Amino acid sequence: MSGTVRLRPPSNELNPRVVGWWRAQWALTFAVPVVVLVVLGLLISGARFWLLLPAVVLVVIALPFVALMPLWWYRVHRWEVTDTAVYVRTGFFWQEWRVAPMSRIQTVDTVRGPLEQGFKLATVTVTTASSKGPIKIEGLDHELAADLAQQLTETTQATPGDAT
Repeated sequence: MSGTVRLRPPSNELNPRVVGWWRAQWALTFAVPVVVLVVLGLLISGARFWLLLPAVVLVVIALPFVALMPLWWYRVHRWEVTDTAVYVRTGFFWQEWRVAPMSRIQTVDTVRGPLEQGFKLATVTVTTASSKGPIKIEGLDHELAADLAQQLTETTQATPGDAT
């Protein structure tokens, strides 16, 4: 059967620049509380130790996390689009595999946040009638993402089905 959609591993990797994008996101996430704690620690001499200690702990936690997690995510995250479905695998400890049949796709969007723009990346969001929510393919080259959104739009318009 050519129209059968089966759960299988997607074959496409994300753009390698996604590792830097993820690192920047997490570095900023950890940096904000560290900077606040350090500034307060420098301003409030009586609480200096109790403010700088958690800042140091956060830095110690952040360094291996920022350095290693994006590499693991890059190895796990995959995507693929066929004539019949969109396949995505994401996650870390709990990996999630999702399939969206073309006939169920309602909208296709691309998003480029400020950091993504800096790394020339984009996210393609495929919305279906699923209660699980949209499928997101993060970390695509921005030109590939635009082409993919165009391809998915054309394919879903030509695919019979009610998209609900």
